[in-house]
Amino acid sequence: MNKLPSYFQLFIQVIRLRRGWRVFFPSQKNSMDVEVPDIENLLKLDPYLKPHEKEIRRRFGCFKSLYDKINEYEGGLVEFCRSYKHFGIHVTENNGIRCREWAPGAEAVYLRGDFNDWKRVSYPFKKLDFGKWELEIPPNPDGSCPIPHNSNIKLVILTPNGKMEDRLSPWATYVVQPEKAVLYDQRFWNPPPNERYVFKHPKPKRPNSFKIYECHVGVSGEEESVASYAHFSKNVIPRIKRQGYNAIQLMAIMEHAYYGSFGYQVTSFFAASSRFGTPEELKELMDNAHAHGLYVLLDVVHSHASKNVLDGLNQFDGTNACYFHDGGRGEHSLWGSRLFDYSQWEVIRFLLSNLCWYMDEYQFDGFRFDGVTSMLYHHHGIGSGFSGDYNEYFGLATDTESMTYLMLANHTVKTLYPECVTIAEDVSGMPALCRPVTEGGNGFDYRLAMAIPDKWIELLKEKQDEDWNMGDIVFTLSNRRWMEKTVAYAESHDQALVGDKTIAFWLMDKDMYDFMSVFSSLIPSVDRGIALHKTIRLITHALGGEAWLNFMGNEFGHPEWLDFPRVGNNESYKYARRQWHLVDDEILRYKFLNNFDRAMNETEEKYHWLSAAPAHVSWKHEDDKVIAFERAGLVFVFNFHSTKSFPDYRVGVNIPGKYKIVLDSDAEEFGGHKRLDHNTEFFTFPESYCGRENSMHIYIPSRVAAVYARAD
Repeated sequence: MNKLPSYFQLFIQVIRLRRGWRVFFPSQKNSMDVEVPDIENLLKLDPYLKPHEKEIRRRFGCFKSLYDKINEYEGGLVEFCRSYKHFGIHVTENNGIRCREWAPGAEAVYLRGDFNDWKRVSYPFKKLDFGKWELEIPPNPDGSCPIPHNSNIKLVILTPNGKMEDRLSPWATYVVQPEKAVLYDQRFWNPPPNERYVFKHPKPKRPNSFKIYECHVGVSGEEESVASYAHFSKNVIPRIKRQGYNAIQLMAIMEHAYYGSFGYQVTSFFAASSRFGTPEELKELMDNAHAHGLYVLLDVVHSHASKNVLDGLNQFDGTNACYFHDGGRGEHSLWGSRLFDYSQWEVIRFLLSNLCWYMDEYQFDGFRFDGVTSMLYHHHGIGSGFSGDYNEYFGLATDTESMTYLMLANHTVKTLYPECVTIAEDVSGMPALCRPVTEGGNGFDYRLAMAIPDKWIELLKEKQDEDWNMGDIVFTLSNRRWMEKTVAYAESHDQALVGDKTIAFWLMDKDMYDFMSVFSSLIPSVDRGIALHKTIRLITHALGGEAWLNFMGNEFGHPEWLDFPRVGNNESYKYARRQWHLVDDEILRYKFLNNFDRAMNETEEKYHWLSAAPAHVSWKHEDDKVIAFERAGLVFVFNFHSTKSFPDYRVGVNIPGKYKIVLDSDAEEFGGHKRLDHNTEFFTFPESYCGRENSMHIYIPSRVAAVYARAD
C-alpha cells in the first residue's frame, strides 16, 4: 500500500453500477456483502422518483466505492469500524501502554500526566504514515501498568506555528470536570477486574411497535442538582416500565462541556458524560433497562461538534481542518459549532467506530441520529422551506459526502447488530431516507414526524379549538411517505425548554398552579386542558406514525419548563429537574393524564396499531369537529367540539360485528365526566357509509376520544 486515496478521489472514480455486480471478501469474518440496489422496488413504491433514478444510482455508487476501498485498504469494514480498539490509549497484553492518534497537522505529539509528573516531552510519539502517531510504554519493572487507573493524562501537540498545546484525545473514554474548574480533564479509565461492571441480562428484541420514552438523566431527579445514572436506574426506569413504554431514548450521554446544550454540543465523543457518574454506572443503568425489557436508543450527535479547543475536538492537531471542513463549510452559522469533513478517511473511521463503541461497550440497542437535515444539505436546512419538489432533494444542494456516511453508518450497524434500529431527525422529507441501502435508500428505520408538534403548537398558540380545521389536522398527522416509517409525537424536549411551552402549559398556563387539586373547583380552562391533552396525544399516537415518542414528564403535563443552569438564571437548577411528586400525589389532577398515557400505551400493546398499516380516515367533519378512522381493526372517534355532544352519531365501519369501548378519554380514572357507558354494545349494520361497507351509531360527547374494538 503506497498511498491511501482521499474520499474525494473515491467519488471521482465512481461509475454507474450495472446489474449483477456483487462483492466478495477473502476473510469470512469480515464478509458483509453489498448487493446492487433494487432501484426498481423503490420506483414501484414512488414512481415520482423515476426522473431521479440516475442520481439515486450515483449516490449508491459513492457508497459502494467507499465501502470497497475500506475493505481493500483496511481489511474489512468490521475491523475498520472497531478502530476504537487501536486508537486512543490502551493497555497491552503485557500490561504496557500503546497510544495511537491521528493528527496530520502536528509537528510532534507527546503524552504527559500524573504518571510522569507532567513532564511535557518525556514520552514522544513516533510519526507513522497518513498523519498517524504512535507511542508504546513498557510496563513498570514490577509488571504493573505505567499509567494508574483514573489518573490525569493529556496529549501535547506541537502545532505548525511552533506552540506546544495540551489536548484531550479524541478517543478519550472518560473525561471529568474538576471542582471549581472550567475545562475538562482526561482520565485513564482502566479499573481492576473486580470494579468493572459485568452485564447480567440479555438485550431485548427490538419491538414491533416502538413506544419511546425520551429522557435526560441529569434532569430526572426531584432535587435541584444533577441526577446520576444510579438515580435514574433505580427511580425512573421502573416508572417508564409501568407507563407501558418499551424503549428509552437517552439524551446527553456523549460528553458535553456545557450542560445547557442539552447534550448537543459534544466535546468528547467516546466519553459517557461523567457529570452523571462513571462508565461502570452507565453500564449498570443499561443492564437494568434491559432487565426491565426496555430497548435503549442513544441520541447520537454526528452532525456537528462543539467549538471547544482545549477540551474538545476542534483544532486538535493545531489546524482548523482536522476532523472538520476548513473555512465557512466547517462552521454551522446557527448552532455555533464545527461541521465534520465526511470526505476524510479518518473522520469516517472515527464516527463509525463511535457507533460500534456504544453498541459494544455499553450495550446500546439503537440510535436516534440528531441533525440529519443539517447533514443532508449544504445549506443545512437554513432558510429552506422544503416544498416537496423532488428537485430540492436530488440537486446540487444535497451533500453527497455526508449522505454517503449515513448510508455506510446504517449499513454497518444493521449488519453487525441485526436488532439495531436507527431513527433520523429530518424535517426535509428526503425521499428514501427510511428505505434500505440495498434499494438505494439511506437505510434508516424511522424518521421523526417533526411537522406534528409544530402543528399542535400552531393551533394552540394561534387559534381557539372552535376554529381548528379537522382536515388540516388529519393531513398533518397522515402526510408521510408510503412505506417509510415515522415516529409520531405531539411534543418533545424542544417544547419543554424555556422559551417554548408544553401542550399542557399552552392549554392551562398559570391555572396549573392553583386548580390542579381534586378538592378545588374544576374551572373551564383546566377541564378543557385535561380533555384536549388526552385527545391530542391519542390522535397523534394512533394516526401519526408507526412509533410513538414522549419526553419525560410530558405524559402527566409537567407544569414548568425545562431550563438548565446558566448566567441568565444565576446558574439555578430549579427548573432543571422533574417534579415526580406532582403525579404521585393522589389529590392532584396530574395523575389523570398519567393514567391515560399508561392506558393508551397498554391498549396499543394489546391491539398493535403502531405496527399495523396506516389508518383509513373515513370522516372529518368541520362543523361537528369529529374525526373517525380505523386502524388495526379498531375504530377511533374524536370529538373536538367544545360544546356539542352527539347522542346517535353514525360512523362508518368496514369490518362488521359487535363493538365495545376499549379506551375512553372521558373515563373517571382519566379525570373525565363518565359520560360513556362501557357496558354498551355497538352493532354494525350492513349499510355503507362514508366509503365503508358498514356503519354503527355511537354516543360521542364533546372533547372526548373513544376507541372501539370488536367484541365477538
